[in-house]
Amino acid sequence: MKKILTIGLLLFVFTTFFPQEEAPLPGISIQVNPNQSPRDLVATLEILLVLTVLTLAPSILMLFTSFTRIIIVFSFVRNALGTRQVPPNQVLIGLALILTFFIMQPVWNDINTNALQPYMDGKITYQQFFSSTMNIVRKFMITELVNHHNEDNVFVLANALNQNVQKIEDASDSLLTSAFVLGEVEIGFKMGILIYIPFIIIDMVVASILLSLGMIMIPPVLVSLPFKILIFVLANGWESVIVSLVKSFG
Repeated sequence: MKKILTIGLLLFVFTTFFPQEEAPLPGISIQVNPNQSPRDLVATLEILLVLTVLTLAPSILMLFTSFTRIIIVFSFVRNALGTRQVPPNQVLIGLALILTFFIMQPVWNDINTNALQPYMDGKITYQQFFSSTMNIVRKFMITELVNHHNEDNVFVLANALNQNVQKIEDASDSLLTSAFVLGEVEIGFKMGILIYIPFIIIDMVVASILLSLGMIMIPPVLVSLPFKILIFVLANGWESVIVSLVKSFG
């Protein structure tokens, strides 16, 4: 008790008679120079544009690319195996990102050739850059909707918003993006159901065998887990899933 009182008294004395100086914080000021050249202003706007794109990158990745379908299918595979957190979320997201870069490479090459490079060379304005980029992305989304017969998503959403859309090409960017995301979720769930069926059969067989042997207290999932993993590995399950995902994109 005496030691505690002594330490407390020393701390009180040091903090009272020898206060620490506060560290100065750096100040940030934003000023607009009227003598700034137009080129400097364009460079500043380009930096702001890059920062904005980096901030919205996750949303752009999920809305306009193949990432949504891939990550949904991978989640179904993990849940069907019953391995809980194996593979972990970081691994699934990393693998989904790599596949997204691979699948979307033709689209990004088209954007780089017909939109980004002309804008960097000063041949087109930033309005034309955004318009050309969106036209290329719209072409990709329309192709996926048509290939998987999900054009009805556009008309259903248009009717819900009281918009008159006769053709899928006439849909607005926001409407087409919403229909595309909805279609990607539907396709991911359809592929997930096909993945789930073999694993459900294995669980039913194992549960029937345990019930016939009178092993009621043993959870069937605990016994079927190694068999599901073994069959999945022997059948090259990950390779089959990834190849099916790549082929599902036009």
